[in-house]
Amino acid sequence: MTETAPATPPASHWRRYRMLYLLLAVCVAPVIASYTAYYLLPPSGRTNYGALIEPQRPLPELSLRRLDGTAVEAASLRGSWLMVQVDGGECGAACQKKLWQMRQVRLTTGKDADRVQRVWLIVDDAPLATAVIREYDGTLFLRTRADEVAAFLPLPAEPAARLVDHIWLIDPLGNLMMRWPKDADPNRMKKDLIKLLKASGIG
Repeated sequence: MTETAPATPPASHWRRYRMLYLLLAVCVAPVIASYTAYYLLPPSGRTNYGALIEPQRPLPELSLRRLDGTAVEAASLRGSWLMVQVDGGECGAACQKKLWQMRQVRLTTGKDADRVQRVWLIVDDAPLATAVIREYDGTLFLRTRADEVAAFLPLPAEPAARLVDHIWLIDPLGNLMMRWPKDADPNRMKKDLIKLLKASGIG
């Protein structure tokens, strides 16, 4: 009786899918590297002006509406870097100063300006002045609930800290990652944003 040769063992899972894994690694590596460099360098190696939000928190499903009342899903905001301010619809001098800062900082990013979206979360039903809407055309005006925004955006540990005093930054994956201080310096905000845009391959 002749003996049959043992069957050749099937190729290992790794060998079969090696090229797929390598392709995935090449695609994901730049994103991981940029975030690792920004978040895990020792403090002496960081020069960020804004306060990093650690750990990052994902953008929740806020009750968002355009000025005409159309509902907006929070997930639809992903894909761009979002500079976000919070204020009431009357928008006094301090509110308009933040709108101006967001517009100017975005413009200074040059060819990367299209990667950045300005968002104003309006936490009441007060009507917006036509002049403000025209002056800051390109800003995404979204009404929402103040309690939902307060639960999402963290304030500094200061007794008088208020949501209306700050501008926040959300990354293209929908993660809140930075809060700039009250009366922020636009030049230093620009440096933070340009570093992130340069380091990140997303958005």
